[in-house]
Amino acid sequence: MPARTFNRLTAREVANASDPGRYADGGGLYLHITQSEDVSGRRWIFRYTSPVTGKIREMGLGAAERPRKSARRKTTPEEAGVSLASARELASRARATVKAGLDPIQERNAARAKGQLEQFERKTFEDAVAAFLEQMEVSWRNAKHRQQWHNTLATYCKPIASLPVDQIGTEEVLGVLRPIWQSKPETASRLRGRIERVLSFAKTLEWREGPNPAVWRGSLDTVLPKPDKLSRGHHRALPYAEVPRFMAELREQEALSARLLEFTILTACRTQETMGAKWEEIDLESATWTIPPERMKARRQHRVPLSSAAIALLVSLRDAAVSEYVFPGRNHHRPLSNMTMLALLDRMGRRGDTTAHGFRSAFSDWCSEQTDFSAEVREMALAHTIKNKAEAAYRRGDLLEKRRELMEAWAAWCAGGDGSQT
Repeated sequence: MPARTFNRLTAREVANASDPGRYADGGGLYLHITQSEDVSGRRWIFRYTSPVTGKIREMGLGAAERPRKSARRKTTPEEAGVSLASARELASRARATVKAGLDPIQERNAARAKGQLEQFERKTFEDAVAAFLEQMEVSWRNAKHRQQWHNTLATYCKPIASLPVDQIGTEEVLGVLRPIWQSKPETASRLRGRIERVLSFAKTLEWREGPNPAVWRGSLDTVLPKPDKLSRGHHRALPYAEVPRFMAELREQEALSARLLEFTILTACRTQETMGAKWEEIDLESATWTIPPERMKARRQHRVPLSSAAIALLVSLRDAAVSEYVFPGRNHHRPLSNMTMLALLDRMGRRGDTTAHGFRSAFSDWCSEQTDFSAEVREMALAHTIKNKAEAAYRRGDLLEKRRELMEAWAAWCAGGDGSQT
C-alpha cells in the first residue's frame, strides 16, 4: 500500500509530539520542534521550491500546539497555537501561490509592505477575538466570563472590529479607550487588558508583528491618566443600621433566591462563593463551611464559621435537597445565578438601594463601628488577602473561634438585636 502524500499526521500526534525534529504532514508542510516545552519552539513550516528563484525556501506558518503532558493543566490562549487543520489550510493556499508561479514569502512581504494582508493570512480584530475566546473558554471556571469578554469587546471595539489585526496600532487602541477612560474608568481599564490579551494572542499565531499597542507600562501610561487616579464606583450598600429591617423583609420572601441572599448576608461571603456552595462542604455538626481553594478569589481554602441562624437556614433546606448544590437552579446540576438575586431585589423594590455584594461593606462598617473585634478578625471573616508579605508569612491560624463569635454577633444584629457583644 503506497504511503500517503498528504495528511500524514493526526491531531493527537501533533499535540503529543515532544522530541526535537521535523514531522512531515506531506505537501511541504512540517511540524518543526526545537523546544517542546515552549510554544515558540513548536512551529509550522511550509517547505517549497520558489518558482521565482529556483531555490528551496521555508515559510513559517505560526506557532504550533503544545504537547499535552497533563490533562489537569489548562492551556492558555497564548500557548494554544495553530491547529493541524489551520496549518493545512495555510499550506494549501501557499501551494496555490507557488502553482501560480509566485513566491509565497515574496508575496507576503510585499503585502505587508503595503500595509495589506494576503488572502491566506487576512485576519481582522474580530477574527482574533473569536479565536481567542474559543481557546480561552476551557480555562474559565465560570461560563459567564466568556459572555462578559464577548460583550465588552463587541460593545466598545466596533471601531476596530473589521480592521486587519496587524494594522491596529496605538492610535486605534486609543480611539477605543479615550471615549470611556474617564467616564467609565473600571470598564475602560478592564477593556484595555482584554485588547492586550487578544493582540498578544494574534501575534503568537503570526497574525500580526511588532510591539503590542495596548500594553500599559511604557506605552499607554504615557498618554492616559492612571486608572487609580480616576474616580471609581463602589457596590451600592445599605447602611448597617438598615440591615435588620431589610432582613425582616427578606425572610418574608419564599423564593430560594431569598434564602441564598439571606445566607450570603449571614456569612458575609462573596456571592460567587455562596452560589456555588455544596452540601459536601458543610459540616452541620461543627457548624463549619469549608470552601475549597478553586472557588475562592485568593485561591486558598476558607473556613466559614456558621452562626446558629445560618445553621437553621441550612437545616430547613437539607430535607428537601435535590442537588449537590445548596442553592440549585432549575437545572439541578447547576447553582442559582446571580441574576436571581438581582431579580429578587427588584421585586422587593431594593435594586436601587443595594447589591448582594454590598452587604459585605455593611458588615465591615458594622464590625468597625459597633463591635470591639479587631480589624484582623474582620478581614479574616471577609477572606481578604494580607497585603503585607511579612505579616502573611507569619500568620498561621485562621482565627476560626474568634470569627465564630463575630458571626453570631452579626446574626444577632441582623435579627434586630444589638449584636455588639465581643
